[in-house]
Amino acid sequence: MVRLTPQERYAQQERRELSDLLLELGPDQPTLCTGWTTRDLAAHLVARDRKPQTLPGLAIPQLHKVTERVERATRESHSYEDLVALVRKGAPVWHPAHLSLVDELLNHVEYFVHNEDVRRAQPDWKQRDLDTAERDRLWKALKVVGKIGFRRSPVGVVAECTDGGGRLVLRSGGRQVVLAGAAPELLLYAFNRREQAAVDIRGDEAAIADFRAAPSGL
Repeated sequence: MVRLTPQERYAQQERRELSDLLLELGPDQPTLCTGWTTRDLAAHLVARDRKPQTLPGLAIPQLHKVTERVERATRESHSYEDLVALVRKGAPVWHPAHLSLVDELLNHVEYFVHNEDVRRAQPDWKQRDLDTAERDRLWKALKVVGKIGFRRSPVGVVAECTDGGGRLVLRSGGRQVVLAGAAPELLLYAFNRREQAAVDIRGDEAAIADFRAAPSGL
């Protein structure tokens, strides 16, 4: 089971584990982020934490090219080892996420997903045994993430947590599908990691087909 070190929060834990994994694998391994290697992902995280001009482009498509330019410059101006060291260090002192509570709010889910992006792109990956408290936090995050991720679904979407979290209506609709899985898997599915998330889809065939055909993700 993955455990926190003393005084460590989940965002810090995920950052530490991801940094260890990035160093272990090297700069040229695949990830679940389409077209990105481990080096590209490390540069993205460094730019996200240290280059505020990248942030609008993460949410506004028209500004995405600005984000891409900054990430490319970050990748090309640092060695891979230096990129990983900056990922491990986290946000600088002037950044709100330097405060541990803000870091937890902004970065726990981000680093969990990217940790899995690296792990699940490798041929021998296995699901991690996360502790109950982290699973509960990921389930709570799904209440927000899922509603955004499935906002374009033409049918209703209900998440059913198979490890004790209950049910969430993520999108209302007369016809609906039920997504059943553990909280971490449901969260990954909402982030459009559909092929790698262990989630069962229940409902009539037409509703499932319409759901699968619709775009998802943040």
